[in-house]
Amino acid sequence: MTAVKSATVSEIFSAEGEASRVMSVEAAIARAQAKHGVIPQSAAREISEKASLEFAPLGEIAEANVRLRHRMEALLFVWRSRLSEDARESLHFGTTTVDIYDTTLSLQVSEALGLLMVRNERILQTLSELALEHKDTPMVGRTLGQHALAMTFGKKVSVWIGELDRHQQRLCEVRGRIDRSMILKGPVGSYAGLGPQALLVEFSFASELGKPAPFADDWHGARDVYAEVALDIALLARSLARLGQEVFLLQSTDVRELQESLSKETVSSSSMPQKVNPVRSEALIHFGRTLSHSAEVFLDDVVNFYERDNTSRPNALMGEFLIEADHMLETAEQLLSVLDVDESRMRANLEASGALLRAQAVVQALTPEIGREKAASEVKAAALESHKSGKAFEDSLMESPLIQAAISAEALSELLDPFADLEGASKQVEAVVAASRRAAEEHCGQD
Repeated sequence: MTAVKSATVSEIFSAEGEASRVMSVEAAIARAQAKHGVIPQSAAREISEKASLEFAPLGEIAEANVRLRHRMEALLFVWRSRLSEDARESLHFGTTTVDIYDTTLSLQVSEALGLLMVRNERILQTLSELALEHKDTPMVGRTLGQHALAMTFGKKVSVWIGELDRHQQRLCEVRGRIDRSMILKGPVGSYAGLGPQALLVEFSFASELGKPAPFADDWHGARDVYAEVALDIALLARSLARLGQEVFLLQSTDVRELQESLSKETVSSSSMPQKVNPVRSEALIHFGRTLSHSAEVFLDDVVNFYERDNTSRPNALMGEFLIEADHMLETAEQLLSVLDVDESRMRANLEASGALLRAQAVVQALTPEIGREKAASEVKAAALESHKSGKAFEDSLMESPLIQAAISAEALSELLDPFADLEGASKQVEAVVAASRRAAEEHCGQD
């Protein structure tokens, strides 16, 4: 039996979501203990049948916690009041609070990761469609803020796809380790108090939760898997921030190749009505900053005192962290749904540099005739002259005696077509999308 599934990450980490999963964990322990003769089968059945908030209302738990100042004991106090004597005696038998809450957190994290992966897969599908639609849409490629070579918009999108595919695989892998983080090892992780069948009970307990065999070590003090979750999410956030920043920059007035379409009612500026400000792309930049810094808390928590302490109280933060990650992915989905591509503007920006973008091709064509060093020197001088005087690059090139002797005017003119040599970018898009779709079939299951 697995924990109750919820529709959203926020619901998973709500008070109801946590309490219901704690009760599911206790019920799984009872069934595992009954299987190995630790408690009566009848008690395990009753605990399982009554493992719902109907038998432990949150309001009563809150009232009990005011008195007891212990959230686990408060829940058990209320729940036991609805159980028979045998079930009361068997509930939470030989276990410790930290086992219950760390297992509960692992269940929550696993379920949340599944939902995040579903969102990320939808983003990948949208990006794949966008990349294929624009695999032949020419635009200028930029390096260090400068026009470099012609490429296609689909090629740019394919880079985003590659990043998010790798993140999907990382989430899949760490989710597998989270699923092995169900734990029932007692107060200091030595199985003390859990009886001679403790190891078998723990294996059965994980199975009752629908999970694989748990890690053999007592990982309570070593929070590396939780830290890995946070760091993987932080890396995903940075990649989406990079995507958001590219979209943000390509919307600038001087570039205007992309646009976040807004409704007629949306107000970008209270004083400058002509503006159409980026919204969701800016938000992705923000998520990239905040989530990556929050991840540092989980990294710090890997260094703990002795067998059990975690001084930074990361369990509550994990819920907030994953809820924020869900909002980030939702924002990315929304951004792509309203993204307009201005193909004509992309073409115009490319044409602004025009033949200059083919300087590399000219060097390559001249090299067999005059050598690589001379070819690069002559082409660079012609490019600088074109920039300085505004003269056509082709005319500047043909003023060089070396170039005139090495290539005909007709061949040079054909070579300087700024839209030439885009086939590689188009093929790259097809290859990336095909690889992404294969990966989608291979990724671990998404709930």
